[in-house]
Amino acid sequence: MMNVLQNFRKITVLLLISITQAQFLSAHEKNRACNNHYKHTFFCDLCGCSTSSGSFGFGTLSNANFVGVRYLYQNFESKNGIFENSPISKEVFRTYQLWAQIPVIKTFYLSANVPYHDLSRTFNGITENISGLGDSSLIGWYKLIFYKKQNEETLNFDVKKEASGHSIQFGLGLKLPTGEFEERLADNINPGFQVGTGSTDGILSFGYNYGGNTLGVNTLFSYYLKGENKNEYQFGNQFSYTTNLYTALSTKKMNIMPFLGVSGDIYSSIKQYGETLNDTDGSIINASLGSEFAVEDFIFGASYTLPVNQNLFGHDVKSKQRISVYINYAL
Repeated sequence: MMNVLQNFRKITVLLLISITQAQFLSAHEKNRACNNHYKHTFFCDLCGCSTSSGSFGFGTLSNANFVGVRYLYQNFESKNGIFENSPISKEVFRTYQLWAQIPVIKTFYLSANVPYHDLSRTFNGITENISGLGDSSLIGWYKLIFYKKQNEETLNFDVKKEASGHSIQFGLGLKLPTGEFEERLADNINPGFQVGTGSTDGILSFGYNYGGNTLGVNTLFSYYLKGENKNEYQFGNQFSYTTNLYTALSTKKMNIMPFLGVSGDIYSSIKQYGETLNDTDGSIINASLGSEFAVEDFIFGASYTLPVNQNLFGHDVKSKQRISVYINYAL
């Protein structure tokens, strides 16, 4: 636990240093109004592994289009046995991502994610490490923005519509098998200890956003249709949901957006050689807090997540905590 707290302190310090440097290097001051939060959208983290949460991450709250890097930290404890005193495997998942959200036309954009995983597990005093490129993903999004109703009694020659702050998104995409799947690791208590799934998966998403001058909310529902890999191994289909409530605070050089969130995942059972594996389904509900900082064209963010209720693999796997830190450049 002390190591985790030390890592979290280091990440926080690095984030604050990055923000300070960005402010120092700004050649001129740009005071951006914080009244365009209806632009923000979502992007789910798709590690692809069974215990890796599909509701882990988002796009930025302050701007829909960006390129950037993100660091994700997760840790688990897996009980290897049916007894209360059965030995425990401790697992740490570290992920480094290149991610982007690129506009195509006004109402359509693409999200892309290329992860690199560094996983470690300690069991009976022996530590095992695996690392490598993870499963990349690509999602196409259609965004529908709602506008304020025009006053029919008033003659208005300005044809420009005023956005209401409400919008909805529909996403359709694929997770590609760019990460290596090792069949020998599938027998672990936590089958999510993999850098890839070896399968092509479908992604269906629906999101709702509201952003005002000071308050906003976003909600996303996603369903992942998992395919079977060449080893005849198929991770269970997954339903993910998340809701964030945030506020916006502006200074001359920075927009600050603290937020609170609730997220969760529901996993179907894993199948191998056409047979359903027992105690491989589950669910988890998480609570999150964090903040985002927009300085010029740079966006810095951090979040901390703890599970409030979980039942993973017959209670044999427990998610402990999750941390996300990212730095993006707004397009």
